[in-house]
Amino acid sequence: MRWVVVGARGMLGTDVVARLERLDEDVLALGRQDVDLSSPDSCAAALAGADVVVNCAAYTAVDDAETHEDEAYAVNAVGAGNLARAATAAGARLVHLSTDYVFDGTATAPYDEDAPTAPRSAYGRTKAAGERAVAESGGDHLVVRTAWLYGAHGACFPKTIARAAHARGALDVVDDQHGQPTWTVDVADVLVRLVATGAPAGTYHATSSGATTWHGFAQRVVESAGLDPAIVAPTTSEAFVRPAPRPAYSVLGHRRLVEVGVAPIGSWDERWAAAAAAVLAESEERV
Repeated sequence: MRWVVVGARGMLGTDVVARLERLDEDVLALGRQDVDLSSPDSCAAALAGADVVVNCAAYTAVDDAETHEDEAYAVNAVGAGNLARAATAAGARLVHLSTDYVFDGTATAPYDEDAPTAPRSAYGRTKAAGERAVAESGGDHLVVRTAWLYGAHGACFPKTIARAAHARGALDVVDDQHGQPTWTVDVADVLVRLVATGAPAGTYHATSSGATTWHGFAQRVVESAGLDPAIVAPTTSEAFVRPAPRPAYSVLGHRRLVEVGVAPIGSWDERWAAAAAAVLAESEERV
C-alpha cells in the first residue's frame, strides 16, 4: 500500500513517517517545498498513485492566526480541500488531522465526535472550515482530531516548560484549562490502526485518556526534568492573556474508536512517563 504523508517534516508528520517505515510500508514524505497546497494541480501530481494520504500540514500558530486569518485559511481550509479533492480523484483514502479548537471549550463532559462545532478563535474557524472541505470533497476520508500535542521533533509545551524551569527556577502556569496531553507517537499509531482496520469514513478523536490542566502537566514535566514540581505555581487564564482565546475544556471522547475496535490511547500520565526521556532530551542538552 502506497502512503503519502503531507506535512511530513512537522512534529506529528515526522512520527507518522517513522511509524510507517517501521512497518515497512511504501511511504512518500512531502514537505511544504514538495507540494503547493494552494494549487489543485500540484496536489494532484503529488498524490498520484497514492492509496492513503495523511494530511499533517497545517498553519498552527494559534495567536498569529488572529491577525493572519487569511493565511491560516489558505492552508487549513483551502489546502485541505485541494488535498481532499486530489485524493478523491486518485482513489485514495484521506486521513486529515484536525483539532480540539473546533469546539468552544464550554463543555463539562468529553466532547463526542458528533458534537456541534463552535470555534472561538481564527485558528479554530480555519480548521473547522478544513473539516467541512474534506467532508464535501465526496471522497473516502477520516477526520482525526487531536489536542495538546507534544513530541520529540518540534517545539512543544514540555520542552518550553523544562527549559524555563531550569532557567528561572519557578513558573506560573494556568490551572483553569483542561485537556489531554498527547504524544505524537501515539497519534501516529492510532492513524495507522484506523486505516488497518478499515474504519468507516467519519470523524475520530486521537487524544490520551483522562485529563489534566496545563498546571498539572507542567508539574509532571518539571518532575521528569529532575526538578521539584512544587516550583510550578497555579495561575488563571485572566492573568495570562493571549491574543487567541483558549478553550477552557478540551477533553475529547473516544466513542467512535471503541466502536470500530481501535483501542484509545492510554492515560496521559502513563504516556508522558513513556515519552518524557525522548521528548526532553533536546531541552536537557540546551540547559
